[in-house]
Amino acid sequence: MSVFDRIELADLRVFLTIMRSGSFKGAAIQLGLTPSAVSHAMRRLEERLGAKLLNRSSRALAPTDTGRSLAQRLEEGFDKIGQALAELDAPGAGRYGELRINVFADAAHLLIDPALPEFARLCPEVRLTVVVEDRPIDIVAEGYDAGIRYGHYIPEDMISVPLSGPQRWVVAAAPSYLAARGEPLQPADLAGHNCLQLLLGDNSSYKWELGRGRKKCRLRVPGAITINDTASSIAAAKAGVGLAYFLEQRIAGELADGSLQLVLEEHAARGEPFHMYYSSRRHNHPALRTLVNIIRAQQSLARLR
Repeated sequence: MSVFDRIELADLRVFLTIMRSGSFKGAAIQLGLTPSAVSHAMRRLEERLGAKLLNRSSRALAPTDTGRSLAQRLEEGFDKIGQALAELDAPGAGRYGELRINVFADAAHLLIDPALPEFARLCPEVRLTVVVEDRPIDIVAEGYDAGIRYGHYIPEDMISVPLSGPQRWVVAAAPSYLAARGEPLQPADLAGHNCLQLLLGDNSSYKWELGRGRKKCRLRVPGAITINDTASSIAAAKAGVGLAYFLEQRIAGELADGSLQLVLEEHAARGEPFHMYYSSRRHNHPALRTLVNIIRAQQSLARLR
C-alpha cells in the first residue's frame, strides 16, 4: 500500500488550510471544524507520513522545510484538480449562473483585468459582475459571492484563498520632482517634501509604512493634495506634483519606462498578499475557483519574469 493510499485527502486539505490561514483556529473556522478536529487531523497526517510538518507552540506556528515543500506541491495539485473540474462541460461544472464579486481598485487593475479574457473563454455561460470600490463592505449583506482584500482585512468568519505573494509598498516620484526638490535619503527627510496623501475607502488618511521588523515605522507625511484613486495619484506623481506611496506592482510600467523612480527603496515595506474571500455559510459558486486559478497562475508567471 502506498503512502497516498493511507492518507485521507481531507487531512491534506486541513494541512493546506492551516498553512493558508496561519493558525489552527483560523483553519477550523474556514473548514467548519473544531480546533480539536483540526489538531487530530494534523497528528494523523504526520503519523502516516512519518514526518513533522509543523513546528507549533502556544505562541507560534511555523512549517518545517518538509511541510513548506509539501504545501507548495499540494497548492499546485489542488489547483489542477479545481481547474479540471471547472473545465468540464457536464452539468454542475460551474459554467452557468451569475458570479458577483466586489474588488478594490488596485486589485481590479492587477488581478481581474488580466484574468477576464481567459475567464470568458473557460466560463462562457457565467454572468460575471465585478463591482470596483474601495469602501469596506459586508459582502454577504450586500449580495456578493466573493470579494478581494489584503489578508489582514478579511473577517475571521470568512474563507480566504491567497491570490498572490506578499506585496511591496514603495515611495516613488517623477525625475522632474527629484531634480527640483532633491531625493529623500531617510524617512525623516519626508518632512521636507510634498507628499501626495492617500485616502482610504473609509475616508481615513493612510500613514505611510516604511521599513521592516524593528525598523518599521508609520509616518503621517506632509502634503496639501489628498487622492483616493491610484490612477490619479500616478498621474499627479508623473506630473511632478510630489512623492507618492504605491504598491510596487501597480507602477511597474512607470518604473520600467522611467516616468517614475523609486526613492527610499531600502525602506520599502512588505505588505499582505491579495486574497479572494467568501462566506463559509454560503455555497461557493463553482466558477469562482476557475477565476482564482486563472489569477494565481498569472501572478505566478509575473513573479517569474
